[in-house]
Amino acid sequence: MVDMLDWTGANLENLDTAPLEARAGEMASRLAAETGAGRLPFLTMPYGPALGDELAQLKDFLKTFDHMLLLGIGGSALGARALQQAFFPQQDQPGHAGPWLWVADNVDAYALEAYLAKLPPEKTVVVTVSKSGGTIETVGQYFIVKEWMRTRLGDAWAAHMLLVTDEDRGFLRGEAERHAIRALPVPDNLGGRYSVLSAVGLIPALFLGMDIDALMDGARQVAAPLAAPGLTGDALAAHGSFQLAVWGAALLEKGFDEMIFFAYIPLWARFGDWFAQLWAESLGKEGKGSQPIPAVGVTDQHSVNQMFMDGIRNKACLFLTCPNLPRGPKFPSDLPDQFAYVRGRDFGELLQAEALGTRMALSDSGVPLVELRLSDDGPRQAGKLIALLGAATILTGWLMGINPLDQPAVEMGKRLAKARMNADGLTEEKAALNAFLTADRDLRQF
Repeated sequence: MVDMLDWTGANLENLDTAPLEARAGEMASRLAAETGAGRLPFLTMPYGPALGDELAQLKDFLKTFDHMLLLGIGGSALGARALQQAFFPQQDQPGHAGPWLWVADNVDAYALEAYLAKLPPEKTVVVTVSKSGGTIETVGQYFIVKEWMRTRLGDAWAAHMLLVTDEDRGFLRGEAERHAIRALPVPDNLGGRYSVLSAVGLIPALFLGMDIDALMDGARQVAAPLAAPGLTGDALAAHGSFQLAVWGAALLEKGFDEMIFFAYIPLWARFGDWFAQLWAESLGKEGKGSQPIPAVGVTDQHSVNQMFMDGIRNKACLFLTCPNLPRGPKFPSDLPDQFAYVRGRDFGELLQAEALGTRMALSDSGVPLVELRLSDDGPRQAGKLIALLGAATILTGWLMGINPLDQPAVEMGKRLAKARMNADGLTEEKAALNAFLTADRDLRQF
């Protein structure tokens, strides 16, 4: 069995894809220019060999710890969480005896206090991830955890820290040099949402003992043709990422402005969160884009599926399946007659039946749907999925006429938060805050 995209329910016959498909040559030339200039390391992965050596050297060091506390937010955490849940589910299962990965990806005083109270510092490595080194949500936690480590471990504190940041610049790079802290780089031009296959995602994966070589091999299998010298329009047109991009852009032109990511591989549920950031931050610009909606089968059949089936007809769906998941225990053979249809059958058959039923029902309800059908739920397929959706997102953005690699709009809220904390400068933001906070409020008790 091979990995497939099933386009049967994509509604291609009602979409105007031809003008977009005709741009394959233009997109191939742009890809060649961008990869040749080193602006798409997500696809070319020039950092791979050096990173492999650094991770090999890090492996024995990581084995000396029972706990990894990851400080990061957004793309610095979502990929690691997805990989953890997909390939290290035992941490959430009874009887687990370590190692443990804890992800501190919010300004959550309850969680941070719990980590400081309950983690043994002598058996904990703290990994701080911020390319710029200025992400206050992450660096703020670093300050507090650093002080905790210093207090508990004395001069040994720095040996329990690991930084993933810009190779040359930023506060965290300075910290690495001042205190001789181990540090691995985030490559240039590799934004957070495209960074899971760098040190950002691979250090936690290595700590948990995942097969990161298979993960990277899978990604290269999908990305290599896109980064190959002499990429032609015909070759790009045959690539699944471009076909998904054409579909995504054509859907927008027909008013399908919400994209469901429905994962019927339960352990891969967190890939929905990873995809949501990838799709939203890349494509939500200039009044354009489609809203990503992560959903998990079978769970969300009993929560949001009613809206998918019978709500506003503006939704399309990427539907993730794997027919070769474990079949699990069998249902007992002495079940009541009303459940006779599952007597003696494998528990896992129910998931596959529910996936089939939901996929058919979505299509019957007019939801354009592409099934991503994986042959296996291992790391190689995860790498392929990450590369496929990342490349498809970039190409969708280019077809839409926007830049899929920046996120200018999210900066406003960050500047206002800094103004609220009385950071230097930010005169306009402070004036705007004052006006906002002193305006009459429409307050109603409930």
